[in-house]
Amino acid sequence: MASRPKISGIQKQVLALYRGFLRTARLKAPEERRRIESVVSAEFRDNARNVDRRNFVYIEYLLRRGKRQLEQLKNPDITGLATLEVKK
Repeated sequence: MASRPKISGIQKQVLALYRGFLRTARLKAPEERRRIESVVSAEFRDNARNVDRRNFVYIEYLLRRGKRQLEQLKNPDITGLATLEVKK
């Protein structure tokens, strides 16, 4: 049986944040839940592709920003998640 590579502490934090978003999305309306899940998965996938894994300062910044966004999303008065796309 092949052993899996060890997951670092920061990777565990990222996975926990991702799971937190998905769990919180379950508390919202069904159509908004799908929108939240797609926005969150696209954002995490984009960051996984484009952020250097050794840039810990930026990754920690993204974690802090994500945690703040998650806390806001947990508020029952917040119904959804919006995104802003800037063309480069």
